[in-house]
Amino acid sequence: MKSIVVYCGSNPGVNPAYREAARKLGEQFAEKEIRLIYGGGNIGLMGAIADTVLSNGGEVTGVIPNFLAALEVAHNTLTELHFVETMHERKFKMVQLAKAVIALPGGYGTFDELFEILTWRQLKLYEGPIGLLNINGFYDLLLQQLDRMVDDGFLKAENRELLIVAETAEELLAKIEAVWEQEV
Repeated sequence: MKSIVVYCGSNPGVNPAYREAARKLGEQFAEKEIRLIYGGGNIGLMGAIADTVLSNGGEVTGVIPNFLAALEVAHNTLTELHFVETMHERKFKMVQLAKAVIALPGGYGTFDELFEILTWRQLKLYEGPIGLLNINGFYDLLLQQLDRMVDDGFLKAENRELLIVAETAEELLAKIEAVWEQEV
């Protein structure tokens, strides 16, 4: 079974398209027997994708810091739940368990996680594919900023290409699976 980390909001967002996309990705994970690795929460897009994977017979591993679990946001019906002390330990543990990373819409935490894993990939500290599910154009302005960083000489074009972008779960997983197939 392959595994993919999903970074996403602990809030659902105001547009129902975000929750629906998280559910569709969760259905795809269960159908393709991909284990979900995520932040271990039971709220927002995190809860939506985890619940969907589980309700469709898939496996879910959560990694949550003790202070967040104490706030009663830990999802207690997962296949596996790891408790850690810090946010840094959480991020490190999650990518240790995964063969790829996908970011859905989210806030500061999602952006922090996405840019840290892109930096690790650029520095060859992480080798898996990194995908961005650009639901409803959520990441359009970020993608423009990345292109500007290339144009202005702050980001190498080959490092810009480390981010795989798609608008649907099916398309993004197909692109990630193509990368996995190249590894074999």
